[in-house]
Amino acid sequence: MPAWLPRAMVLALALYACYRLGSWAFDQLIGLLINILISFFLALAIEPAVSRMSARGMRRGLATFLVFLVVMIAGVGFVVLLGSMLAGQIVDMVEGFPKYLDSVINWVNQTFRTDLSRVEVQDSLLHSDWLQKYVQNSATGVLDISTTVLGGLFRLLTIALFSFYFAADGPRLRRALCSVLPPARQAEVLRAWEIAVDKTGGYLYSRGLMALISGIAHYVLLVVLGVPYAPALAVWVGLVSQFVPTIGTYLAGALPMLIAFTVDPWYALWVLGFVVIYQQFENYGLQPKLTSRTVDIHPAVAFGSVIAGTALMGAVGALIAIPAVATLQAFLGAYVKRYDVTDDPRMHGPNRRRGESLLTRLRRSWRAPDGETGTGEAGGGSGTGGREAPESA
Repeated sequence: MPAWLPRAMVLALALYACYRLGSWAFDQLIGLLINILISFFLALAIEPAVSRMSARGMRRGLATFLVFLVVMIAGVGFVVLLGSMLAGQIVDMVEGFPKYLDSVINWVNQTFRTDLSRVEVQDSLLHSDWLQKYVQNSATGVLDISTTVLGGLFRLLTIALFSFYFAADGPRLRRALCSVLPPARQAEVLRAWEIAVDKTGGYLYSRGLMALISGIAHYVLLVVLGVPYAPALAVWVGLVSQFVPTIGTYLAGALPMLIAFTVDPWYALWVLGFVVIYQQFENYGLQPKLTSRTVDIHPAVAFGSVIAGTALMGAVGALIAIPAVATLQAFLGAYVKRYDVTDDPRMHGPNRRRGESLLTRLRRSWRAPDGETGTGEAGGGSGTGGREAPESA
């Protein structure tokens, strides 16, 4: 056996063990790493407000606390308002359920010539096997729901804590990163940080603008249908559909449908159809164009980045994909050497080629061979004399 073979085998086993240990550690810490990534982008989002308040003499810690306090008060107030509204509508729906059931049964009896009664339908529902199984499964799933809620609250607290530290200690964090890099690399890190702040702010601006447009559109629909609490529902639809990725559209549309159902069951179908149509318009028309203007990326790149982010990281990836891609594109754009495009008709397409040929013909028609305009004298005569010159010749 060669002398180097045992050492090579030990080295290979050690490398494999390190790989397995690193893979296990990454799988265990993937949740924490995603929370830190979300916190970093949230800190970038509030960085402009904190920087303005800090520039006026306020400490960054106090400025960050005030920004978080305003956001928390607005969020809690909005949730409490919608919760009270939803509770009242659920009570009204439960009280009016017999009336809705009677109307449905009367419509079925008139349409299909049946002889159903509300008492028989209620008894069949209450004694059905699927209802008993649903109640049993709901009772056993209460513990799972409680665990999920507690886990979500702990995750939210973790994200808020990291976001606070990233925003409050932003300059210190940048100094710590730059202290281990040479001066040239320090300038690149600071430039990348500035680009990330700018692109994240642009992304939030575009989301806020789309939330405003969505809220106005749904508000008009709810007012036309006569659905109560139209302003609050419009704000709910706008915010939830834009800032809750993947399932935000369905959560946003479910509440207006529920409230519209208490007014008229057919109104719920109208709301559902409008939500579906508007979502298609937003996904394929409004969002790519608006995002490309505010974040400065191509609409196809924005759409593809959202799909890729969803495939890689789920809802979190869909939320941070566009600002991350915009930051990377803007940062790498400084290191990509660009050249002037050659003046070839194939570069501009057939429309541009026809336009250039027409422009060339116009220039030639308005210029004489010696460089003077056609309205002036050419060859010693006026424009009319120029046309009569061949006849005299």
